[in-house]
Amino acid sequence: MKIYKQITTEMIEQDLRYLELLSHKFPTIAAASTEIINLEAILNLPKGTEHFLADLHGEYEAFQHVLRNASGAIKRKVNELFGNTLREAEKKEICTLIYYPEQKLQLVKEKETDLIDWYVITLNQLVRVCQNVSSKYTRSKVRKALPAEFSYIIQELLHESSMDPNKEAYINVIISTIIDTHRADDFIIALCNLIQRLTIDSLHILGDIFDRGPGPHIIMDTLCDYHNFDIQWGNHDILWMGAAAGNDCCIANALRLAMRYGNLAALEDGYGINLLPLATFAMEAYADDPCEFFGPKTDPQNNPYNNKTLRLMGQMHKAISIIQFKLEADIIRRRPEFHMEDRLLLHHIDFEKKKFILDGQEYEMRDCFFPTIDPADPYRLTEEEAEIVQKLHYSFTRSEKLRKHMKCLFRYGCMFNVCNSNLLFHASMPLNEDGTLKEVEILGRKYKGKELLNRTGQLIRTAYFADEDNDEKAFALDYIWYLWCGKDSPAFDKSKMATFERYFLVDKSTHKEVKGAYYTLRDREDICDMILDEFGVEGEHRHIINGHVPVKAVKGEKPIKANGKLMVIDGGFSRAYQPETGIAGYTLVYHSRGFQLVQHEPFTSTQKAIEEGQDIKSTTQIVELSSKRMMVKDTDKGRELSIQIEDLKKLLVAYRTGIIKEKAS
Repeated sequence: MKIYKQITTEMIEQDLRYLELLSHKFPTIAAASTEIINLEAILNLPKGTEHFLADLHGEYEAFQHVLRNASGAIKRKVNELFGNTLREAEKKEICTLIYYPEQKLQLVKEKETDLIDWYVITLNQLVRVCQNVSSKYTRSKVRKALPAEFSYIIQELLHESSMDPNKEAYINVIISTIIDTHRADDFIIALCNLIQRLTIDSLHILGDIFDRGPGPHIIMDTLCDYHNFDIQWGNHDILWMGAAAGNDCCIANALRLAMRYGNLAALEDGYGINLLPLATFAMEAYADDPCEFFGPKTDPQNNPYNNKTLRLMGQMHKAISIIQFKLEADIIRRRPEFHMEDRLLLHHIDFEKKKFILDGQEYEMRDCFFPTIDPADPYRLTEEEAEIVQKLHYSFTRSEKLRKHMKCLFRYGCMFNVCNSNLLFHASMPLNEDGTLKEVEILGRKYKGKELLNRTGQLIRTAYFADEDNDEKAFALDYIWYLWCGKDSPAFDKSKMATFERYFLVDKSTHKEVKGAYYTLRDREDICDMILDEFGVEGEHRHIINGHVPVKAVKGEKPIKANGKLMVIDGGFSRAYQPETGIAGYTLVYHSRGFQLVQHEPFTSTQKAIEEGQDIKSTTQIVELSSKRMMVKDTDKGRELSIQIEDLKKLLVAYRTGIIKEKAS
């Protein structure tokens, strides 16, 4: 009778149109009641585990390993299940098998003398792990995750116990028959992949998938097939989105970074970018230039290139850098509202003195060989440079693989996300020195806070998707470059990107990039609360989670700031940053008991992980533990389900009072 007291006829009539539509999906009292029971039950399951990663920067091997081991969550579960019954070496073998089932199986079959016995033991162990990780989900959700060919068998094994005397023989026969029919390998692979999938319910990527590391395209391939994820765009992602949209400045920057870090494979093999025109031009234009300051930053222990190729990359690096400065000058002069005139630097070079002169002060240049710069018109592209830009533009905008990855970035990405009382964005929230939200002018209107991030997200989509060539599209294409390196960009928020100074000026004081106010004020709890309020983030335990600026753990910097209100999880996934940070990245795990921050040591290689069971050495820090276990009803999803339950209850009343008639089955 309680349901009738809560829901009145007037409430039903207000929602009648919607309830009529809902009745097509749940045509009877029985169907609506069953769904209410199902949803109420789901609300009382533990919340799924969320996994947060940031600033992957193309380090695909480390990324895939952290994804496979769920930042140590699988290892913890194996320890919980087999802690006192298996040796450490045996538990390590199970973990490696779960992470890399295909490769590990090959090694086992080469060494194992009694393969049948190994299959029986291993299958039983994997079933136990799978039962554990699937226990927080409904049978329906688990069933949807199952591989079709083994769905029935896995369901039987997960929901029956060999401890039950009536079922022991049944379970044993299933396992022995899997082995007898030579399906054990395929079944083990299916179980291991299922364990990986069920251990993490959702994945959050806080930006910067691209640049520096060798495999951003491999990371994107992995994400495109991942079961549940979202992306908060970082400035490096936005750079590639701009390149794919046809912004030539973004294309030049993306190429420059690829040359700087020796990542030809990502461009040529990953995206089919034709680098031959640039290589031919660079060899000719810089034939007499050693390009000693433009050699790629490669790992001395793992350098795939010979000296001839390294020299060529240095020449290409310098060639595309000069082209970039010229292209950027075109946007800067076209868009005075960007206030980036201080980035017009080529005309400050005194080619006779071989000095850089700014505001009457002379600066020593470490390189002053510029065969393609006309001192009388330094920002004009030569004919050869213009032709190269045209060909590279065609290559980027026509790449099918890049187009597929951009579609994924746009479908699952945005500038920010609010999820379960956590505000996620990559870099910054532009602030004034006094801690108030900074107003940023875009096309004559001022935006700040949430409005600013929404507007920048709209412009990025306009730059890529708008069909018509109009003023908004043209501005958006220019603005997408500004978001990469502009002072008031929420994805960057520094005084300048000092690329020219770092390459050409000896005086290191000119290299300094002053961070925006956010990066110092974010240590204050009241500032974090103000930003959380701006985005409507509610909850007793609410947080901001960022990446972008590497946490220098080696110097004692902490990733947890503002009394636990803010977490910065860029700890150096990129190998290029690891000497600076002293570690190899942070990841964050948010399960039903609370938050755990995982600090990782450098990842050696996938091969060693498989052959020697070398996992990433990780240290787990408990950030926040809840006094009671967090259930689905405590999450954003739970609130959605509660609304659905209320609507279904209204439909039940509508059926029972005759306002809506049940439909024939």
